[in-house]
Amino acid sequence: MALPCSSCRADRRTGRRQRTRTLAITLSLVAAFRLHFALTVVKVAFLFTFGASLPAVAQSPKATPNFAEVVAKANAARDADRIDEAARLYRQAVTIRPAWAEGWWSLGTLNYDRSDYKNAATAFERLVALQPKSGTARVMLGLCQFELGQDDAALESLNEGQRLGVTSEPQLRPVVMYQQGILLQRKGRFEAAEEVLGQLCRQTPYPPDVALAVGAILLRVRDRQLPAAGTVENTVIQQAGNATCLGIQRKYEEGGHAFEALIAAHPKYPNLHIAYGKLLLDANDTDGAVKQFQAEIQNNPNDANARLRIASAKYRIDSPGGLPYAEEAVKLEPDLPLGHYLLGLLLLDTDDFVRATPELEIAQKAFPDQPKVYFALASAYSRAGRLQDAAAARKTAAQMTQLQTAREQAGVPGRSEILDAAVPPKP
Repeated sequence: MALPCSSCRADRRTGRRQRTRTLAITLSLVAAFRLHFALTVVKVAFLFTFGASLPAVAQSPKATPNFAEVVAKANAARDADRIDEAARLYRQAVTIRPAWAEGWWSLGTLNYDRSDYKNAATAFERLVALQPKSGTARVMLGLCQFELGQDDAALESLNEGQRLGVTSEPQLRPVVMYQQGILLQRKGRFEAAEEVLGQLCRQTPYPPDVALAVGAILLRVRDRQLPAAGTVENTVIQQAGNATCLGIQRKYEEGGHAFEALIAAHPKYPNLHIAYGKLLLDANDTDGAVKQFQAEIQNNPNDANARLRIASAKYRIDSPGGLPYAEEAVKLEPDLPLGHYLLGLLLLDTDDFVRATPELEIAQKAFPDQPKVYFALASAYSRAGRLQDAAAARKTAAQMTQLQTAREQAGVPGRSEILDAAVPPKP
C-alpha cells in the first residue's frame, strides 16, 4: 500500500484540524495540542513503522474485490472528512479481514476523533493483539482508557507503550505526558507525577492546565476533579503550579517572589510551605527551605512529610541534625517506607549501622527494584561484617541499575524519582 501523500491533502487536513477536538482533557489544552494533527502525524509514523508488514490491498492475492472496494470507499470517506461514514466502512472492512492491522488503526483513530472512546479502545485492543510490539498502538489504547475512566489500565498501557517505543512526533508526546502525569497524581505518586509534568513546564508557554496539575501535585491533591476556576482553591493551586514551573525553568527569584506573595495571602494553606521549600532547595537555599518546612509543621504539628523534608535537607550538610526529624516522621507514620529509608541513611551516615540495617531492610521491601536501597544495605551489611549479604546486595544493586536505566531510556516513570526527591545528592 502506498503511503498517504501529506502534501496532496494539506488543505483538507488544515480545515479538519480546525474542527476537531484535542487529545487533552481540558479546554485550555485545545490551543496547545490539536487532536487530528497529532493523529494524522501518528498515522503516517505508524505506516512507516508497520507498512512493510501490512497487507497491500492492491497487491495481496487474498484481497477480494469486495474488500478492496470497501477499503477504497473508506479511504475516500476519510479523506473527505465524512467521519461517521468512514468509521462504518472501516468496520465493514475489518469484519471482512480481521487481521488487517491498518484498518483497526484507522477505525480506532476515527472513533477517537468522534469521542467514541469505547469503540476506539476495542479497535486498539485488536491492533495490539495483531502488533504486540507497537508502542504507539498501546499508547493510543491508554489514551482511550483514560477517557473511559480506567485509570489503572490507562497508566499500564501508557507505560508499556513508552517502553516499547512511541512515535517521537511532538504533537503526541505532550498529550501522553499530560495524561500520564494526571494518572500518577490521582494515584498519589506525586514525585513521579512531578517528574513527568515538570518536563511540560519547560515549554514556553506551557498550557494553563499544566500549571494547575503541577500545583495539585505539589500541594498533594489526589482529587480526580480539581477545583473549578474562580474558587480560592483553584487560584492557590494554579499560582503554586506557576511558581513551581518557574523554579523548574530555573527562574528561582521569580518563582520565590510568586510563592512569597501566595503565602502572604494564604499562610496556612496545606503543603504550600513545603512547595516553596522545594523550590528553595533546588536553588541551594537550604536554610530558607528548612524554615519553610518548619512553618508547615507549625501549621500542622503532625505533618510527617515536612519532617522528612527537613531530615532530607539536613542529610546533605548535617546528618546528626536531621536524625531527630526522621525519627519523628517514622513515629508519626510508621507505615511510610520513605521514612524508614531516610532514617536508615541518616543512621548509616552517623555510624549507627546496627539501627540502620532494619530500617533499610524495611525500605528494601517497599522499593525492591531500587538500586540505591541495595547500595545502602550493602554498606550497612559490610560494616556489620556480613560480607556475603553485602556482596549479594551489591550484585542486586547492579542488576537493578541496568533495569532502571532501560526504563528511563524508554521514558517510563519508575519509582527512582521518589528516592531522588527524598534524598538529593550531597553537595
